[in-house]
Amino acid sequence: MMTGRLFVETIGTGDPTLILLHGLGVNGAVWHPFVEALRWPGRVIIPDLRGHGRSAHTRNYSLAHHAVDVADLLMPGEAVHVVGHSMGGAVGLVLASGMFGVSVARLTAFGAKKGFSDDEMAKLAKVAESPVRRFDTREAAAERFLLVAGLNGIADANSPVVEAGIREEGGHWRLCADSATVRVAGPPLDDMVAMCRAPMRLGRGSNDPAVALADLLTFDRDAVEFDGCGHNPHVQAPEAVASLVRGLHLG
Repeated sequence: MMTGRLFVETIGTGDPTLILLHGLGVNGAVWHPFVEALRWPGRVIIPDLRGHGRSAHTRNYSLAHHAVDVADLLMPGEAVHVVGHSMGGAVGLVLASGMFGVSVARLTAFGAKKGFSDDEMAKLAKVAESPVRRFDTREAAAERFLLVAGLNGIADANSPVVEAGIREEGGHWRLCADSATVRVAGPPLDDMVAMCRAPMRLGRGSNDPAVALADLLTFDRDAVEFDGCGHNPHVQAPEAVASLVRGLHLG
């Protein structure tokens, strides 16, 4: 359902509340295999972050704007658990600063990148300005979405995450995400970790080319790796990620 500018899926009721935050270019449906494996005992809130999936496009896509959107889904001071992937992990760290009126009981963030080089920032700036690509067939749009989302070969073209990530428009198909979402403004990872006021665990897939374990260990000496996984361990190994989250967040 739509809640303000965000499309939000809510599963279950009661405490504890868990919020799942997806990465750049994807949408909340990417969490479905993980949620099934997790069997969380309370309420699970899964938003499509602004500019992604079924949520509205806006002008600004900073980490702080995403954090405000998530905070607006909750009651002031409400205690929640947060699990975030990649950009969603960074949003979780910002949310856990305490500056948004939300009490984060515990945060798990995996695939969070330490920072971006000047070359990477220049490439992202070009992507942000690029016109919408339109495809003649659903199959072509789905193939492009899986490639952009980093899900090629690990998610099916007919899976819910693809259904939420593409749409038909004027007789053609396009990706739902706003190209400008790549303008993810925010502090570097070390500053976000320093601001985090919640117990935190960082992690990565052992084959993730974008995130080095050595970097994570400088921020979290107990940072974890998911063997054989790339950038999306919650999709490749949902049971392993769920086991970690159950142990950390449910004791």
